Amino acid sequence: MTTPESSTSSNFIRELVAADRAAGKHGGRVVMRFPPEPNGYLHIGHAKSIVLNFGIAHETPGGVCHLRFDDTNPTTEDPEYVQAIQDDVRWLGFDWHGKMFYASDYFEQLYAFAIVLIKKGNAYVDSLTADQIREHRGTLTEPGRDSPYRTRSVDENLDLFARMRAGEFSDGTHVLRAKIDMRSPNINLRDPILYRIRHAAHYRTGTVWCIYPSYDFAHPLSDAIEGITHSLCTLEFEDHRPLYDWVVAEAGTPHRPQQIEFARLNLTSTVMSKRKLLELVGKQLVAGWDDPRLPTLKGLRRRGVTPEAIRAFCEHIGVAKRDAIVEMQLLEHFIREDLNKRSPRAMAVLRPLKVILDNYPEGAVEELDAVNNPEDLSAGTRKVPFSRALYIEQDDFREDPPKQFYRLAPGREVRLRYGYIIKCVSATKDRTGAVTELHCTYDPETRSGSAQEQRKVKATIHWVSASHAATAAIRLYHPLLLADQTKLPAEQDWTGTLNPQSLELLTGCLVEPSLRSASPGSRFQFERQGYFCVDPDSSPEALVFNRTVSLKDAWAKVEKAQHKFQR
Repeated sequence: MTTPESSTSSNFIRELVAADRAAGKHGGRVVMRFPPEPNGYLHIGHAKSIVLNFGIAHETPGGVCHLRFDDTNPTTEDPEYVQAIQDDVRWLGFDWHGKMFYASDYFEQLYAFAIVLIKKGNAYVDSLTADQIREHRGTLTEPGRDSPYRTRSVDENLDLFARMRAGEFSDGTHVLRAKIDMRSPNINLRDPILYRIRHAAHYRTGTVWCIYPSYDFAHPLSDAIEGITHSLCTLEFEDHRPLYDWVVAEAGTPHRPQQIEFARLNLTSTVMSKRKLLELVGKQLVAGWDDPRLPTLKGLRRRGVTPEAIRAFCEHIGVAKRDAIVEMQLLEHFIREDLNKRSPRAMAVLRPLKVILDNYPEGAVEELDAVNNPEDLSAGTRKVPFSRALYIEQDDFREDPPKQFYRLAPGREVRLRYGYIIKCVSATKDRTGAVTELHCTYDPETRSGSAQEQRKVKATIHWVSASHAATAAIRLYHPLLLADQTKLPAEQDWTGTLNPQSLELLTGCLVEPSLRSASPGSRFQFERQGYFCVDPDSSPEALVFNRTVSLKDAWAKVEKAQHKFQR
């Protein structure tokens, strides 16, 4: 696989890495890593890290980026997630070129490092309960208190730790803790836990181990073992950096990685917490990890978003040192920009209203020329069947049109896209007074693109031929969270903020007949409607389309308003 070209837009991390390389730090090497825990599917926040880590490695001569699974928790990790993460990284356009690793590969080495710390007097086996450890830890304003087991001898600690490994003790009986400073203002340095007893089978190592290292112990040492030079993480780990450096220094590893923090991606109107995403999937509040309403890469892919759009978005938002919230409209802007260039056009009627052209010959069919993509003229044209009976959008007709409504109304003319000017003569209604059918006339001298075309009208609407159109179900997606929720509440049941109208299913929609053969994943711009993707559930007999994004570009309007204000 060819790694995509990265943007050369600068940020403080790129500048730091370039300066380190120029100064010969780390021997001039640049070795990055993307270290997901395989306990869930990746979301667009992970995409920011993927683009950053793999991008820096790719644009640096001799640069390398590892894919490493930080799989130290046997109760939450699964091979399904391991495979899904690999698929997502490749789908985004990146490859680790054989440099794939697992923290579980280092269990023996990590255990040996723990022995080193014990022998140096920098780690001890604590027999307090979890609640007691929490009580002794102190608070942000009060120092912690030493455990009564903190003074155990080196020999006693070595013996107990070996017996922990041998499986002599039940879960929670003992832990291995670092011996740092219980009075440190940084709570992460108050004798953090390095190992826990956990009698659980690991998906890779089985039951070989019954003690497992903590993330704060395994992560820096895994970086050091692999010779990582720049270990990038999000801002919530900034307070962990002193512990990261302490573990690496005290273990005496030959390599000393440098931890650098950057702001994570926070998007409005969606869920970016892996824990909450797990809850949504587990409670079946969504259709699965690939539900197009989710910000998971699987969900975005199923929705029709391209990897190019995600990479462009991640490069645009850049890398900051302070957390901020990014508007969903900005991501949608980049999705539109990308799809506008690559998506063939088609006509689809989501809420059909029948139109009969009374003066069009019965049984006659024409094939009109339609442009496939005005942004790419090399895409050519397609043939669209035209007949006496058509369908238009219900919203394109008003019996009593309001001011500035220029579409179809009694006695009014509009142009049919790629076709003729038609005039509404009458409307048929049902018993409730709802309009069920329009009777119109067409002007045969006004075919779009013809030499005879003279008259102009104020509106052009799309349509499909009644006898040729294919029936489809169309899924319209709206924000997952209610519009006024930019921060989720702290209480346990946060699901009350979910938007009950986040999925709108339309049936009986009509699309151009050529779309019957569209394969899952194919993307189209339905003219005047938005960008749509063929769902994997689709078949030629039962078409299903997902709306990727509407045509309305709220972000462009925001930018325009901001520019006007700045001027």
